[in-house]
Amino acid sequence: MSDTAPDPRNPSEADLEAFRAEVTAFVSEHAVPNADYAACKSFQAKLADAGLGGIVYDRSYGGAGLSKAHDRVYREVSSKFPTMSNDFIISHGMCLPVVNDFGTEEQKRTFLPDNIAGRTLWCQMFSEPGAGSDVASLQTKAERDGDEWIINGQKVWTTLAHVSDYAVLIARTDPEAVKHAGISMFILPMDAEGVEVRPINQIDGGRHFNEVFFTDVRIPADNLLGELNNGWNQATAMLMYERVAIGTAGAGRISTPNFKLLKAAAKAGDMLEDENVRQDMMRIYSMETTKSLLALRTRAEMQSGRAPGPGGSLGKLFGSVIQWRMREITMNMAGPGSQAWPADDVAGGDLAKQTVGSFSSSIAGGTDEIQRNIIGDRVLGLPRDIAVDRGVAFRELRVGTQV
Repeated sequence: MSDTAPDPRNPSEADLEAFRAEVTAFVSEHAVPNADYAACKSFQAKLADAGLGGIVYDRSYGGAGLSKAHDRVYREVSSKFPTMSNDFIISHGMCLPVVNDFGTEEQKRTFLPDNIAGRTLWCQMFSEPGAGSDVASLQTKAERDGDEWIINGQKVWTTLAHVSDYAVLIARTDPEAVKHAGISMFILPMDAEGVEVRPINQIDGGRHFNEVFFTDVRIPADNLLGELNNGWNQATAMLMYERVAIGTAGAGRISTPNFKLLKAAAKAGDMLEDENVRQDMMRIYSMETTKSLLALRTRAEMQSGRAPGPGGSLGKLFGSVIQWRMREITMNMAGPGSQAWPADDVAGGDLAKQTVGSFSSSIAGGTDEIQRNIIGDRVLGLPRDIAVDRGVAFRELRVGTQV
């Protein structure tokens, strides 16, 4: 028997099987169905205490310091239990890797442990009223004043801003540069004076999205994340993480939640033997299975050491296509009732929420049109659209409210 301790970054099959048993025991004890934010936060804290939080992140930053193979095992196991990470998809799937990639040593030691353990929740602040699909047209500005940055402007469609502790924000720091070159990224405390969050009421009754206004918000100069005026390149990296997080949600096994929802609704409505309904159900099943296989491939590429690339847009776009098809099917099945089921009809209520909430899938994380442009340009190598603003200083452009 060797006296050499196991290498956590290069596990044997026996190590992974032992880890699988550990994860199974933990998740089976702590994962609960229909978890709200408080339950998800408590789960993340227990996960970190058990040494299972932030699996691939260094222990000095609050992670488990384990391998990507361990991460794959965790995803495989946890996908078989109720999801406990919905409210942390942005915080863990986007903000965490970006701070890890671009943050200073001090920033990583300061912010990552609380993020990993769920003691803090993070949001992403990119979109603005005049800068949605064309995020580089953003007008929120950050001006240096001694040891501080002063931020003024507005963001919109910021998911979970109303319950977040920090934000990764991009703002314009050099209006004399071309629009992609004069942007920087910052860590913004949400409790800073001058930050105002206004919830946006959604058609499905939710309040996940928000408008956020900044009026002379002062943050420490050290809250600059990454290089000055390199924010666009860093934002592009974050968007890739975002599309992977959205497009591979639940990756770890074949996942067919929409098929299961349709099956429950069809059974409740005594339509399981309807040939048209059965055909629609199998179409969704096939699409979701294909999306799951794509998600598994994307995750496997990342675990092999490759950074997330434009291929992540494939999963994100296909997820949106599934939601569009689902909306058509549910409306054919239930007509107006697909959007207005009685409150006491559990299956119908879920279906109605899915129907009216499906529109956001083609907008959140980048519109379908933007995903198609990315796929055409960076995956298929098709010619890019003509850009009339190339080489023009941002200050001279007519964008948003700038005249």
